[in-house]
Amino acid sequence: MNKSEIERILPHRHPMLLIEQAGVYEDGSAYGKYTVRGDEFFLQGHFPGNPVVPGVILCEMMAQTCAVLMADDNRGKTPFFTGLDKVRFRNPVKPGDTVEFICRIKRQRPPFYFAEGSGSVNGKTCVEGEFSFALIGGK
Repeated sequence: MNKSEIERILPHRHPMLLIEQAGVYEDGSAYGKYTVRGDEFFLQGHFPGNPVVPGVILCEMMAQTCAVLMADDNRGKTPFFTGLDKVRFRNPVKPGDTVEFICRIKRQRPPFYFAEGSGSVNGKTCVEGEFSFALIGGK
């Protein structure tokens, strides 16, 4: 799905909508992509002369990718992070990189969802971890 289709599922909007493409594989995992342009708000000052995508932004990208899996459950609801665990940053993500995410739900107990994911650039892992969130509000 493209950005406008993603906006029908997620409540995030510019500048916090941090995936440009997303979808669901037959095995039930989600994928997401984002190409770092270099002019994003989160690169301003992080770091002058050596811009690197902050780890917390990579975690948000993973969570947004995962939220695509709950398209039917999350309409009109807001996904709130409830925890991050075992997060590791392996390689920096820089302007010009396309970071690709794979995420899956490990278990759920609505409104809580427990997931794992990873992000890579050109096959090299940049971030991986486990996270949980709750879908709040809406219908």
